[in-house]
Amino acid sequence: MKRVAVVGCGGAGKSTFAKQLHEVTGLPLYHLDQLHWRPGWVAPPEDEWRSMQLEVAARKEWIIDGNYGKEFEIRFARADTVIVLALPRRVCIRRVLWRMVTNWHTDVQAPGCPEHIDFEFLHWLWRFPYDARPRLDEALARHEGQFDLVELKTSRQVRNYFGAIH
Repeated sequence: MKRVAVVGCGGAGKSTFAKQLHEVTGLPLYHLDQLHWRPGWVAPPEDEWRSMQLEVAARKEWIIDGNYGKEFEIRFARADTVIVLALPRRVCIRRVLWRMVTNWHTDVQAPGCPEHIDFEFLHWLWRFPYDARPRLDEALARHEGQFDLVELKTSRQVRNYFGAIH
């Protein structure tokens, strides 16, 4: 395990999981939200964003957490392990709402990007099983056999994963 992509629905715990994996493995950790968002929730130009991801994915070792489905191919082409956090939608929504409330106006996702109620994100989260998950599954299928695929569907499976890799 040298290049690990951690993907899944918002609120599934990708960043927390990736931090724990980093602590266990010592692999360099890159959070896509921190790389993507500029202060004020401003996205970089698409060519710059793509170049940034290509540069990180080209490195010898990494853990990259985040979705950004248009660029799954960049990570999946280089990953030796993909971990999908597939927790129930109700869990993800509850966690996101809790994060919004408890971190109100605090920069959690990226510097200069204070937590706030984002109805577009909540809509994406609600629609994840119908819109984003099929695209994720298609990208995974295109790379079938190229990496170890781990899908964790419950909080217990997530917790137990770390005991299994020691």
